[in-house]
Amino acid sequence: MFNDIYRGRSVFVTGDTGFKGSWLALWLQQAGADVHGYSLPAEPEHAHSHVLGLGHTQTLADIRDVEALRHAMATAAPEIIFHLAAQPLVLTSYQDPLSTWQINVQGAANVLEIARHLPSVRAVVVITTDKCYENREWPWGYREIDALGGHDPYSASKAAAELVAASYRASFAVRAEMQPLYIATARAGNVIGGGDWAPYRLIPDIARAAAEGAAVEIRNPLAIRPWQHVLESLSAYLLIGQHLLQENSAVASAWNVGPSDDDIASVQDVLTQMQSHWPEVQWRKIGAQAHETNALRLDSSRLRQGLGWKPVWTLAQTLAHTAQWYQAWQQGQVLSALQLQTYLDDARAAGIEWAQ
Repeated sequence: MFNDIYRGRSVFVTGDTGFKGSWLALWLQQAGADVHGYSLPAEPEHAHSHVLGLGHTQTLADIRDVEALRHAMATAAPEIIFHLAAQPLVLTSYQDPLSTWQINVQGAANVLEIARHLPSVRAVVVITTDKCYENREWPWGYREIDALGGHDPYSASKAAAELVAASYRASFAVRAEMQPLYIATARAGNVIGGGDWAPYRLIPDIARAAAEGAAVEIRNPLAIRPWQHVLESLSAYLLIGQHLLQENSAVASAWNVGPSDDDIASVQDVLTQMQSHWPEVQWRKIGAQAHETNALRLDSSRLRQGLGWKPVWTLAQTLAHTAQWYQAWQQGQVLSALQLQTYLDDARAAGIEWAQ
């Protein structure tokens, strides 16, 4: 995978106890990397990182704690950093906007500032979101050249993190007596999959409600989003990281990561398909609690054409695997490693270049 570039390398992952970060740590271990995590303790007790039990090196600390972060990064001496630590929820950003700004903007600046002084670090991939764009309710997908913005504090803070990364890329890529520092950002669409327990997210809300025999409360069933499995976004992050480690300077830029155009669907479509795999799923509409975008589409043609990336699973496959993960978890099984292997097998069978 990825030209075997991660094998034996020190890789630093912020947010490794989170949903995406824990899946990334699992994949990196499978790829032979020496994984060092930096994150707050996982919540709840059945969080994905807990049930995986990976045993990689971890520092449990806040991304705003500069000295703890500096010590952890210096000790790990990583060649590449994947920065995923964030306050990732729109509704939480309304409840606590100041912390959202501090974590998402200052946190990114902390990582990049420390990284530029560490001789071991050759590349940083900063993970933001598709919601970093100034929302126009367009019927077409946002491209990397479109204006950044954000109505809610979460989206705006992620747009600001993009600007922080772009500033560091322009100002500090060339380092005296050190190798160049390559910085890329990745803007993924709505990422779903097993092991997500965050509040105010569709799939975790479905899983909790189904387990309790209750109906999940839906704010906007007609909202359109670019849904994709967590492994799709991670394959793009790892592919971008591969090119940065290979000193492909053209990859040190911003990248959209989204599904095929025909897999962009409404919340109601997702609910209907989940019901077909999981009959216990029920839902009811409630009033919206805050401003939310009605339609969000992402144009990932640059990633497809420039790096040869494309999705492995359709939305139908993604939802089938996601339902299967939560149903198995209810029976005391964790399917993450098995689903990762299935994803890799499917990628190889499809002839996708990074998987060969």
